[in-house]
Amino acid sequence: MTVPASDLCFRDPAPAPRFTPYDRGRFQLTLGIKEIPRSAWIEVDRHYPSHMAEKDRLLAEHHDEVFAALPESEAAQAECLDTVLCHLDRHLPDLVRQEEDTLETADGRVLVRGATGLAPLDLAGRLVQEDLCLMAPADGTYRLIAASLCFPARWRLADKIGRPMAEIHDPVPGFNARLARPVDRFFAGITADQVYLRLNWSVIDDPSLFQPTGHGRGGLDPSISVETIADRLHVRIERQTFLRLPETGVLVFGIKTVVDPITVIADRPDLAAALLGSLHGMPDDMRAYKSLGPFAEVLETWLEQHSRASG
Repeated sequence: MTVPASDLCFRDPAPAPRFTPYDRGRFQLTLGIKEIPRSAWIEVDRHYPSHMAEKDRLLAEHHDEVFAALPESEAAQAECLDTVLCHLDRHLPDLVRQEEDTLETADGRVLVRGATGLAPLDLAGRLVQEDLCLMAPADGTYRLIAASLCFPARWRLADKIGRPMAEIHDPVPGFNARLARPVDRFFAGITADQVYLRLNWSVIDDPSLFQPTGHGRGGLDPSISVETIADRLHVRIERQTFLRLPETGVLVFGIKTVVDPITVIADRPDLAAALLGSLHGMPDDMRAYKSLGPFAEVLETWLEQHSRASG
């Protein structure tokens, strides 16, 4: 049973830009979390076939870089896979069809549950666009015990697996001082009937989904100018979700990546002005962390030009 993508109508739920977490026009290091309906946990868009093809490539060519699991994660992995399959069956029934242990996706891939060498979380990650990270409670905080992470935003899974939240986020300026305790409290309060959402954003000069490195780059890039910016810069959004597995108590941290060319806001002076304001208010250490240095001045000039109509 193959459901052609055209019949399934893969498409974005809303016109681009779909997510604009910078729209308040000021930089804030906050949780920015809201509860969403359980039905909205997993999201599918027109990029599903290409994203899944890229996941398959990365898992074939760089498996140890994009999948890792501690032995203690086995029960949570199995529960996560069951939860994903139940969710798809109920809310996205055309995406994956299951007949006994055989799973066939709408883009024509056939996967076998329980196949030799295929961990449950590895299989779950091959069904959805989201990367899936499992965070287990540990001594008042949460610890990364398994992940299918094909689309990292400049971090390496090998550096984070097995580590608690504070160590995972130690490179992020201000995180441990301002957000570590609130995050631990938020995680502890999530119940099994809730799903939460937050958005993370950055401006990048590389649209690749798989970016295990790249933080802290400095120096100007003369090839990025006001004339070339439309082809060179992109807004990368992470749609991050949080769901608790009821049996193991482990949290599923989902990360769906959306990459748009900077030109999606070219005709939106309100958003150009908001992004400019967010950049102006961003501390220098965060600018350095996000590797904005090579093009920050050019980007600000371009945003000023495209925000004038809002004034």
